[in-house]
Amino acid sequence: MREAVAEYGIAGATFERVSARAEVSRGLLHYHFGTKERLLIEVLRRDVELRIEALDRAIAPASTVDEVLGAMLARFENLIENEPGVFSLIVELYTAGRQNEDIRRELAAHYERNRQHLADLLRGKEREGVLSMRFQSDAVASTLISMSDGIAIQIVTDPDRNHDRTLATAVEVGRFLLTND
Repeated sequence: MREAVAEYGIAGATFERVSARAEVSRGLLHYHFGTKERLLIEVLRRDVELRIEALDRAIAPASTVDEVLGAMLARFENLIENEPGVFSLIVELYTAGRQNEDIRRELAAHYERNRQHLADLLRGKEREGVLSMRFQSDAVASTLISMSDGIAIQIVTDPDRNHDRTLATAVEVGRFLLTND
Protein backbone atom coordinates (compact mmCIF):
# COMPACT_ATOMS: atom_id res chain seq x y z
CA MET A 1 0.00 0.00 0.00
CA ARG A 2 2.81 2.38 0.86
CA GLU A 3 4.40 1.87 -2.56
CA ALA A 4 1.07 2.30 -4.35
CA VAL A 5 0.32 5.53 -2.46
CA ALA A 6 3.81 6.86 -3.22
CA GLU A 7 3.35 6.13 -6.92
CA TYR A 8 -0.36 6.87 -7.49
CA GLY A 9 -1.57 8.85 -4.47
CA ILE A 10 -4.34 7.64 -2.20
CA ALA A 11 -7.01 7.91 -4.89
CA GLY A 12 -4.98 5.80 -7.28
CA ALA A 13 -3.84 3.25 -4.69
CA THR A 14 -6.68 0.87 -5.41
CA PHE A 15 -7.10 -2.57 -3.90
CA GLU A 16 -6.39 -3.93 -7.39
CA ARG A 17 -3.00 -2.22 -7.54
CA VAL A 18 -2.12 -3.09 -3.96
CA SER A 19 -3.14 -6.72 -4.35
CA ALA A 20 -1.07 -7.01 -7.54
CA ARG A 21 2.01 -5.57 -5.80
CA ALA A 22 1.51 -7.79 -2.75
CA GLU A 23 0.73 -10.80 -4.93
CA VAL A 24 -2.44 -11.56 -2.98
CA SER A 25 -6.06 -11.53 -4.03
CA ARG A 26 -8.13 -8.39 -3.87
CA GLY A 27 -10.69 -10.34 -1.83
CA LEU A 28 -8.07 -11.16 0.79
CA LEU A 29 -7.37 -7.45 1.28
CA HIS A 30 -11.09 -6.75 1.63
CA TYR A 31 -11.49 -9.61 4.07
CA HIS A 32 -8.64 -8.46 6.34
CA PHE A 33 -9.03 -4.69 6.06
CA GLY A 34 -12.51 -3.95 4.72
CA THR A 35 -11.71 -0.52 3.35
CA LYS A 36 -8.78 1.23 1.78
CA GLU A 37 -8.77 3.69 4.69
CA ARG A 38 -8.45 0.83 7.20
CA LEU A 39 -5.54 -0.59 5.19
CA LEU A 40 -3.87 2.84 5.12
CA ILE A 41 -4.21 3.13 8.89
CA GLU A 42 -2.69 -0.33 9.39
CA VAL A 43 0.20 0.52 7.07
CA LEU A 44 0.85 3.66 9.11
CA ARG A 45 0.74 1.70 12.38
CA ARG A 46 3.19 -0.88 11.05
CA ASP A 47 5.50 1.86 9.76
CA VAL A 48 5.52 3.43 13.22
CA GLU A 49 6.49 0.11 14.81
CA LEU A 50 9.28 -0.47 12.31
CA ARG A 51 10.64 3.07 12.59
CA ILE A 52 10.63 2.94 16.38
CA GLU A 53 12.44 -0.42 16.44
CA ALA A 54 15.06 0.83 13.98
CA LEU A 55 15.59 4.04 15.94
CA ASP A 56 15.96 2.08 19.18
CA ARG A 57 18.65 -0.13 17.64
CA ALA A 58 20.45 2.87 16.16
CA ILE A 59 20.51 5.03 19.29
CA ALA A 60 21.04 2.35 21.95
CA PRO A 61 24.84 2.09 21.61
CA ALA A 62 25.38 5.86 21.30
CA SER A 63 27.61 7.24 24.03
CA THR A 64 28.01 10.85 22.84
CA VAL A 65 25.73 13.53 21.44
CA ASP A 66 27.51 13.20 18.10
CA GLU A 67 26.81 9.47 18.06
CA VAL A 68 23.13 10.08 18.86
CA LEU A 69 22.91 12.66 16.06
CA GLY A 70 24.87 10.42 13.71
CA ALA A 71 22.52 7.50 14.40
CA MET A 72 19.47 9.69 13.83
CA LEU A 73 20.92 11.09 10.60
CA ALA A 74 21.88 7.62 9.34
CA ARG A 75 18.36 6.35 10.06
CA PHE A 76 16.88 9.36 8.26
CA GLU A 77 19.13 8.88 5.23
CA ASN A 78 18.26 5.17 5.17
CA LEU A 79 14.55 6.01 5.06
CA ILE A 80 15.05 8.54 2.27
CA GLU A 81 17.17 6.11 0.26
CA ASN A 82 15.21 2.90 0.83
CA GLU A 83 11.70 3.91 1.91
CA PRO A 84 10.82 7.35 0.53
CA GLY A 85 7.20 6.18 0.30
CA VAL A 86 6.90 6.63 4.08
CA PHE A 87 6.94 10.40 3.64
CA SER A 88 4.59 10.31 0.66
CA LEU A 89 2.21 8.23 2.75
CA ILE A 90 2.29 10.76 5.58
CA VAL A 91 1.54 13.66 3.21
CA GLU A 92 -1.26 11.71 1.55
CA LEU A 93 -2.71 10.74 4.92
CA TYR A 94 -2.57 14.34 6.10
CA THR A 95 -4.58 15.36 3.02
CA ALA A 96 -7.04 12.48 3.41
CA GLY A 97 -7.35 13.21 7.12
CA ARG A 98 -8.83 16.59 6.36
CA GLN A 99 -11.88 14.73 5.00
CA ASN A 100 -11.79 11.58 7.15
CA GLU A 101 -11.76 11.91 10.93
CA ASP A 102 -10.52 8.32 11.48
CA ILE A 103 -7.46 8.96 9.34
CA ARG A 104 -6.80 12.32 11.03
CA ARG A 105 -6.98 10.73 14.48
CA GLU A 106 -4.69 7.89 13.44
CA LEU A 107 -2.13 10.29 11.97
CA ALA A 108 -2.28 12.35 15.18
CA ALA A 109 -1.75 9.13 17.16
CA HIS A 110 1.18 8.27 14.88
CA TYR A 111 2.88 11.55 15.74
CA GLU A 112 2.08 11.18 19.42
CA ARG A 113 3.64 7.68 19.52
CA ASN A 114 6.72 8.91 17.68
CA ARG A 115 7.08 12.00 19.89
CA GLN A 116 6.67 10.09 23.12
CA HIS A 117 9.02 7.33 22.09
CA LEU A 118 11.74 9.70 20.91
CA ALA A 119 11.29 11.81 24.06
CA ASP A 120 11.69 8.65 26.16
CA LEU A 121 14.84 7.67 24.24
CA LEU A 122 16.31 11.13 24.71
CA ARG A 123 15.48 11.18 28.43
CA GLY A 124 17.18 7.80 28.74
CA LYS A 125 20.29 9.17 27.05
CA GLU A 126 20.13 12.17 29.33
CA ARG A 127 20.01 9.89 32.40
CA GLU A 128 23.05 8.06 31.00
CA GLY A 129 24.88 11.40 30.83
CA VAL A 130 25.15 11.25 27.02
CA LEU A 131 23.25 14.49 26.44
CA SER A 132 21.68 17.38 28.31
CA MET A 133 18.58 18.78 26.63
CA ARG A 134 18.03 22.53 26.58
CA PHE A 135 14.24 22.20 26.57
CA GLN A 136 11.56 19.71 27.63
CA SER A 137 12.08 16.32 25.96
CA ASP A 138 8.67 16.25 24.28
CA ALA A 139 9.29 19.65 22.68
CA VAL A 140 12.76 18.57 21.55
CA ALA A 141 11.36 15.35 20.10
CA SER A 142 8.56 17.20 18.31
CA THR A 143 11.03 19.70 16.84
CA LEU A 144 13.39 16.97 15.62
CA ILE A 145 10.52 15.02 14.04
CA SER A 146 9.16 18.17 12.40
CA MET A 147 12.57 18.99 10.97
CA SER A 148 13.06 15.49 9.60
CA ASP A 149 9.59 15.34 8.02
CA GLY A 150 9.98 18.76 6.44
CA ILE A 151 13.45 18.04 5.09
CA ALA A 152 12.31 14.63 3.85
CA ILE A 153 9.47 16.18 1.88
CA GLN A 154 11.94 18.62 0.29
CA ILE A 155 14.36 15.81 -0.60
CA VAL A 156 11.66 13.54 -2.02
CA THR A 157 10.10 16.35 -4.09
CA ASP A 158 13.42 17.80 -5.27
CA PRO A 159 15.89 14.90 -5.43
CA ASP A 160 18.22 16.68 -7.85
CA ARG A 161 18.98 19.48 -5.40
CA ASN A 162 21.99 19.11 -3.13
CA HIS A 163 20.59 18.94 0.41
CA ASP A 164 23.92 18.52 2.21
CA ARG A 165 23.94 22.01 3.75
CA THR A 166 20.36 21.58 4.95
CA LEU A 167 21.23 18.28 6.62
CA ALA A 168 24.37 19.76 8.17
CA THR A 169 22.30 22.64 9.52
CA ALA A 170 19.72 20.21 10.92
CA VAL A 171 22.50 18.34 12.74
CA GLU A 172 23.72 21.60 14.28
CA VAL A 173 20.18 22.48 15.36
CA GLY A 174 19.93 19.00 16.87
CA ARG A 175 23.24 19.51 18.67
CA PHE A 176 21.95 22.79 20.08
CA LEU A 177 18.77 21.12 21.35
CA LEU A 178 20.63 18.15 22.87
CA THR A 179 23.42 20.05 24.61
CA ASN A 180 23.02 22.59 27.34
CA ASP A 181 26.57 23.87 27.68
